[in-house]
Amino acid sequence: MVNDAPLGDEKRAEFKPPTPEGPSGPISWLVMALGALGILLALNQQFLLNLMGFQPLGNAYLYYLIGIFLAIAFLSVPISARLAGRMSWLNLTLAGLALISAGWLGNHGLDIIQRGWEYDAPLTADIMASILIVLVLEGVRRAGGPVLLVTAFLFGTFPLYAGHMPGFLWGTQFSLVETVRAHVLGVESIIGIPMQVVAELVIGFVIFGSVLVMTKGSDFFMELAAALLGHRRGGPAKVAVLGSGILGSLSGSVISNILTSAPFSVPTMRRVGYPASYAAAIEACASTGATLMPPVMGTVAFVMASFIGVQYSTIVVAAIIPAMMFYVALLLQVDMFAARKGLEGLPKSEIPKIWPVLKSGWPYLLSLAVLIYVLMGLRLESRSPYYASLVMLVATSFRKETRMTLDRARLLLLDIASNVAKLVAVLAGIGLVVGGLSYTGVAGAFSRELLLYADGNVPLMLIAGAVTSFVLGMGMTVTACYIFLSILLAPALVQAGLNPLASHLFILYWGMLSYITPPVALAAITAANVAGSKPMETGFRAMRLGLPLFILPFIFVYDPALIMEGSAINIIERVLLTLVAIWAITSAFESWIYGVGRINLLSRAAFLGGGVLIIVPELTTSLIGAAVLIAVIGINLLLKRSKSTASL
Repeated sequence: MVNDAPLGDEKRAEFKPPTPEGPSGPISWLVMALGALGILLALNQQFLLNLMGFQPLGNAYLYYLIGIFLAIAFLSVPISARLAGRMSWLNLTLAGLALISAGWLGNHGLDIIQRGWEYDAPLTADIMASILIVLVLEGVRRAGGPVLLVTAFLFGTFPLYAGHMPGFLWGTQFSLVETVRAHVLGVESIIGIPMQVVAELVIGFVIFGSVLVMTKGSDFFMELAAALLGHRRGGPAKVAVLGSGILGSLSGSVISNILTSAPFSVPTMRRVGYPASYAAAIEACASTGATLMPPVMGTVAFVMASFIGVQYSTIVVAAIIPAMMFYVALLLQVDMFAARKGLEGLPKSEIPKIWPVLKSGWPYLLSLAVLIYVLMGLRLESRSPYYASLVMLVATSFRKETRMTLDRARLLLLDIASNVAKLVAVLAGIGLVVGGLSYTGVAGAFSRELLLYADGNVPLMLIAGAVTSFVLGMGMTVTACYIFLSILLAPALVQAGLNPLASHLFILYWGMLSYITPPVALAAITAANVAGSKPMETGFRAMRLGLPLFILPFIFVYDPALIMEGSAINIIERVLLTLVAIWAITSAFESWIYGVGRINLLSRAAFLGGGVLIIVPELTTSLIGAAVLIAVIGINLLLKRSKSTASL
């Protein structure tokens, strides 16, 4: 259960940086050494430092990264929950094999390219490739779970039996040796786009997120949100939405964001009257939506940019309006709930002053400005998080409370190493899925068949894609789910005439929904553990609060104006209409209309219908929807006035 004590300065002064789950003792020092080596390798490659005359080729660099961080994954992620802290000899053996096999392949990176080892390799290369592919499967099992392992194995081995499959599943068949060579020595599988994105972009943003949390950036953003909204009606819930949204948009991780901010936000929400399950649901939704909020978003956004072939800044621009609308919907719902229940904000004595908060948080604002300027202004996407992290480390060193001590530096290094290792382990395994579908040619055939079966029915394709994304999101990471469907489904949506960027965002949004939707609802369950509420009750509340995440993808896939494509007038018009629609829908859910008060079931149904009509990108339906809303408001005001007159 949570502690309902006031969240004052005393509690914040006791902040301790989160200790990453992982090894201890001598193994932890080995993990730190390997992590430092991996970070140094990334810096050397990113900034062309040529340290000690070492500047590997692109494929060699990827093999080295896989070897280092796969070794860290074996050392930091246990074989199973039951064997945590045991079988260290096996972990060390696997880590050693990862370093040896990937290191050997990296050392022969030029030979792999020039001599075409993907098609005809010497025996030693085949042995090293075979070892690495087995290690990748074990790594994806540890970091991604059994469902992801089965998926990677089935599609990774698909080239072995593709020639025997029926219909559109038929593809080019490979022998065992050819399959291993294609996956490990080719450029479309283990070292394909997912791993290239990690190497070029994601490592830097993982470092930025870890530095932000370790230097108390989470404290600053929560205090800033409290200073802005804490005194308002239902203030703590609004603080949670705004604070978690900002923090999560910079860290890019749903679960770590909940674990960082929920211990502060949930108790204050409960103090002013929000039920435990509602408070946990708010935190879950705010943290989930944050991974769709620029500037950082999540790992999957970087992968998306590579798949579509656009700059990451293009994804940022496209995602900003839908993400902001989601948070507007959350704020409206928590405010209406507070109005309906008569909930107040925090006492002014507990609200920090805005100016002192801004003064204390200038290092984070400065580093955020540097990140956005280098990312959007200079277009140096891959270098922007490194510059921002450096600025943050230097700026926070002027205060004792945020200065990077040796203990914090150790925790920071372990946190970065662990996070990158899990990403590398998962995405190397997902590379097998990409390679299996790509080498056999089945990916293109699947898209063609989907178009044929849908017979031009775009709504049917979107519904099928939404359901598939949601189901896959239950058993996979969002990144894995997106990569899988970007190969199979996205091409069909694009060929059906939909906007390419909107189609890929559609898949991403629906893959995210498993975080807040039962039975999986990982974000809701995590928040429920902090709040002491029932997991399933929290999950259903989160699903209702997060309804805009269900609706928004259908809106922008039909109307790209919401992803900033079109004329300025069209964009403004659609944004305003969609905001009105979101207000109407949330009002119907919360049984409350501003200026009217509580509404009955019939009015709720009519208001919901009016909001849905406004969303449809046609002038006639929008006008009908607006008329319905006006009529509902007018009738309720007349009824309210007649009741007050009768009471006199």
